Amino acid sequence: MAIRLGMEAVLNYKTGGQDGAGSWVELANVRDVTLSLEAGEADVTTRANSGWRAVVATLKEASVEFEMVWDTADAGFGAVKDAYLNNAPIGMQILDGSSSGAGEGLQADFMITSFSRSESLEEAITVSVTAKVTYSDTPPSWIGG
Repeated sequence: MAIRLGMEAVLNYKTGGQDGAGSWVELANVRDVTLSLEAGEADVTTRANSGWRAVVATLKEASVEFEMVWDTADAGFGAVKDAYLNNAPIGMQILDGSSSGAGEGLQADFMITSFSRSESLEEAITVSVTAKVTYSDTPPSWIGG
């Protein structure tokens, strides 16, 4: 059994999207990352299904949600904040391991659709981020594995 712990997973980013200049950089200032993968569905029920509804998967969609400590000196925080403020795509790899890119997961260009700051009295200021796959010349892909 090859289990993975969440703390071993990696979230990488690339400014300007997957085809942007430079290399992938680990977004280390994150916690509690959630990758949501879903597909739409089309009803293909016929009389031959003997009273059972039948569906087929249609368009896939993906979003990633995570929390970051509000650290304006952190380059990754700045890249995510700038992507949000400028409506700019940001490339992301949501991998189940290894910052060297050896993990398995989704790679795509994302648009930051939510950037919500939380100021709890006894905690560090944090920001909750939601990113969704966006229009791109490079389609999303499942890498590794």
